[in-house]
Amino acid sequence: MTKITNEEVKKVAHLARLELNEDEINNHAEQLEKILEYIKQLEKIDTNDVPCTTRAIEVTNVFRKDEKKNSDCSEELLALGPSREDKYFKVPKIISE
Repeated sequence: MTKITNEEVKKVAHLARLELNEDEINNHAEQLEKILEYIKQLEKIDTNDVPCTTRAIEVTNVFRKDEKKNSDCSEELLALGPSREDKYFKVPKIISE
C-alpha cells in the first residue's frame, strides 16, 4: 500500500475547504495511513457466511392496532385551562381591530 502523502492531504483539505497548517497536515497524513492499515486488516476477514444487515440490533414495530374509540373528555381538558367560556378556552385578546 502506498503511503498517504502530505500533498494528498493538502488536496483533500483544499476540496473540503479546510485550512490546515503543516503540523495538522502531517498529523492527518499519519492518521489516514493508520485508518487505511486498519481497513486492510478488515479486508482479510471472511464475511461470505455473514448475512447483510443495516443495523447491529434488529428493530421491529411494536405498534398497537388502530381502533376507533368514542371518548368525551372535553370537560376534563377544559378544567385544566386557566379560564373558559362554554365549551372553549378563554384567552386574552392580543390583536387590536
